[in-house]
Amino acid sequence: MSISVLRTADAWWVVTPAGAAEVDTTATTTGQLLADRQAIRAASTSSEVVPVESLAPVSPVTAPCRVVAQMTNFASHVRDSGGDPATVPLTFFRKASGSISGPHDDVIRPAHVRLLDYEVEIGLVFGRDMPVGSEITSDNLAGYIAGLVVTNDISARDVQLPKTQFYEAKSYPTFTPVGPVLVLLEDDELKRFTDLRLRLWVNGGLRQDMTVADMIYRPLQTLRALTGFQRMDAGDLLLTGTPIGTAISAPPKPVEIIGSLLPPAVKWKMFFKNQAKNPKYLHDGDVVEAAIATDDGAIDLGRQRTTVRYR
Repeated sequence: MSISVLRTADAWWVVTPAGAAEVDTTATTTGQLLADRQAIRAASTSSEVVPVESLAPVSPVTAPCRVVAQMTNFASHVRDSGGDPATVPLTFFRKASGSISGPHDDVIRPAHVRLLDYEVEIGLVFGRDMPVGSEITSDNLAGYIAGLVVTNDISARDVQLPKTQFYEAKSYPTFTPVGPVLVLLEDDELKRFTDLRLRLWVNGGLRQDMTVADMIYRPLQTLRALTGFQRMDAGDLLLTGTPIGTAISAPPKPVEIIGSLLPPAVKWKMFFKNQAKNPKYLHDGDVVEAAIATDDGAIDLGRQRTTVRYR
């Protein structure tokens, strides 16, 4: 049975059917908390609870930590971008952990950014250290993945694309809302990973809705590749990609071919002129909600709600 852990500014909590029970721990980081499983289990059976709605959750993943993300990892998203899922390699990029924010914090758009996009993603939180060269198998995978969180990979597309600069475009403060809860899974529950459904709404309108069955590279393949070059420690975060439904869209093939023949400055000027007409990019005051759960509710990562603010 999974355990949902919630964090406030001054404490850790376990969500129970009766309310939220405070975890008796000295842990100040996610990695330290995950090492104190006895305290987590004790809180899960405590009768001393407070209403969950009385708490103000912050990100259950603490910074600093490593934040690694997978690129174009859902077949529907690849096709929407004009690609072929069968030929997409397993690739990664980094995000600054300073981009992590809470599940109800405002998303702040920097003044120079014009095309602000969203990407609901499942975050894998590591429960143990994974040095480079670790042997990852189906038998020990659950030992490395302690739990799952809802994340939103906010992206400045007009920075990302012309610079081919994922790190900057996705690392501004508040560009990684995380939470509301960290769901700690039992070994057998990870088998239901493909049943998880990712959904995202903007101002109440559903934009993204897809299950993990659409995912190209799943955790076992991903960790096997990642450990070839990147160390991950307990409390680190891995974002696993987003499905179709983001604001950005690929131009029609004929336009793309013509664009490839133009000088880069001209090509990007035309592209962004067309993208500026796209109403799906995030605007000042937009409310973004993201939720991830199995359809039967057996595993539920909760729902985050953030508001976009322009500087």
